[in-house]
Amino acid sequence: MIPRYSRPEMAKIWEPENRFRKWLDVEIAACEAWARLGEIPKKSLAVIRKKANFNIARIDKIEQTVKHDVIAFLTSVAEYVGPDSRFIHKGLTSSDILDTALAVQMREASDIIINDVKELMAVLKTNALKYKNTLRMGRSHGIHAEPTTFGLMFALWYEEMKRNLFRIQCAKETISYGKLSGPVGTFSNIPPVIEQYVCKKLGLKPAPVATQVIQRDRHAEFMNTLALIAATIEKIAVEIRHLQRTEVLEAEEPFEKGQKGSSAMPHKRNPVGSENLSGLARVVRSNAMAAMENIALWHERDISHSSVERIIVPDSTILIDYMLARVTRILGGLVVYPERMLENINKSYGLYNSQRVLLSLIEKGMSRENAYQFVQRSAMESWSAKKDFREILKEDKEIKKYLSSGEIAKLFNLSYYTKNVNYIFRQVFK
Repeated sequence: MIPRYSRPEMAKIWEPENRFRKWLDVEIAACEAWARLGEIPKKSLAVIRKKANFNIARIDKIEQTVKHDVIAFLTSVAEYVGPDSRFIHKGLTSSDILDTALAVQMREASDIIINDVKELMAVLKTNALKYKNTLRMGRSHGIHAEPTTFGLMFALWYEEMKRNLFRIQCAKETISYGKLSGPVGTFSNIPPVIEQYVCKKLGLKPAPVATQVIQRDRHAEFMNTLALIAATIEKIAVEIRHLQRTEVLEAEEPFEKGQKGSSAMPHKRNPVGSENLSGLARVVRSNAMAAMENIALWHERDISHSSVERIIVPDSTILIDYMLARVTRILGGLVVYPERMLENINKSYGLYNSQRVLLSLIEKGMSRENAYQFVQRSAMESWSAKKDFREILKEDKEIKKYLSSGEIAKLFNLSYYTKNVNYIFRQVFK
């Protein structure tokens, strides 16, 4: 069953019609390769090309009896082709078809995801440039640290998605391998040239060595790449969820006309999209773990991986496609409150300048230990008394020995914290 999160283009890849069509593509390509060797009559190949087809309802009915999906598929195809169907599946085993076709499907899914990532990166870049110099408080451990800019946050996400783009492009290549080497991968009843022809025609490479299956570390790499993309999306979603908290309210998801936030409280505007993305990221990560478990199969193969992959590969590609589209929409319509960001900066009484004061005292000759002690003492007094940090510093007798009131005032300049933003942007968007 295709999850309700699916978008049409991605869902189509995993629908039975496309899956069986890919199986048929592999079978017909193999027949073409055999015909090139003179092992299948040209007249028979022409019949196969013209008549080969399948009926999904018929496949399902046959499978109820034979309990084997590929045999049910081949039986349905044979009913369309007739006597020349005896040449179909010559020298092959089921996994030759299943794994090679799956590689084609995963390549198609990869192309959609790659495009999704690029679309998200475009929105991230737009927001990074738009808010490049919009000041906001940086936080560590959830506590005010030093000021940064809202644009730098988007630049950070852009750089991470750049790495994810590279990963998914590499993962696409990793899974772009087919195999038509027979029951245990030894080409016992099929020459390697058949595999070479089929893989080239389908845009794949022949697996250098295989058992009855393509080795599942390839699929695990692909699934772990999807999990990393999901983790980045969740990272963005968690930040938005924090920023939308009433006490923070520096940014919030777009709230559309007619949208309702709560069945009980009409005032609610909740970050439901971001919460949804956090939840779905857990599913994709779990699927990646299942893919890791698929690597260790018995001997030349068992089918413990098969039932797992029929769920996790379609589900994860569909979810990532949906998640990328949703986070792109959220960020594209993000409501930003720069004034609130400045309000929040001022809520810590200027304490974010503590390191500047510390370093200035050290430069004036005070030991680091004493400077830290004096600055921390003044900072704690500022926090407990809810009094401006700068004024407390000016009144501190020990600090006054090293810094004048004018020098202290110069240390409380917000532009100090953005002086290297251009450098960072050049690094990211070069």
